Amino acid sequence: MPTTHIPPQISAQMQALLARLMAALQPPDWFTDEARNRLVLALNHVLAQNDEAQARLVPLAGRVARLQWRGAALQLRATPAGLCEAAPDAAPDLTLTLADDAPLALAKGALQPGKSEKPAVRVEGDARFATELNWLAANVRWDAHKDLQRVLSPEAAHVVREAGVAAMQALRGVAERLAAATAPRTVPGTPAA
Repeated sequence: MPTTHIPPQISAQMQALLARLMAALQPPDWFTDEARNRLVLALNHVLAQNDEAQARLVPLAGRVARLQWRGAALQLRATPAGLCEAAPDAAPDLTLTLADDAPLALAKGALQPGKSEKPAVRVEGDARFATELNWLAANVRWDAHKDLQRVLSPEAAHVVREAGVAAMQALRGVAERLAAATAPRTVPGTPAA
């Protein structure tokens, strides 16, 4: 496949346009609240499937982690049941800031199967809490196939799972091509910007 060369000034313009677009598309508060609530439900569903994950969170009950990227932030409190709850107004014990602010690079990293690479994160606060959250990120996964089998036949769950794998492969390819197309390029023999 031939590679597309995008001049650096156009690539910079595309990234600036994407940044302005993301800044302009701020959702209403009700949508943000509902999205946070749905995310907490999903996280708790995954945690409830893993007894060790819950056991590791129980001693951390009451501690608050703040996850942030650019202007978006999510604060979660560990509960006595080993789950999490939204804590938007609480003072965080731990702040995790995604250092990589390139959305395409984050998407590419998230779509790579079997890789344990995580985006660069700046960690501030409770080291023990950070260690436990790192363990959770590395070891806890959603068993989508098991959930599908609860509502579909095993054969249908398998078909849906295979379709999901194919869709992820297609998304991965798109993310890789977009990241490559928007990456800053230098002309040989010229200093990098």
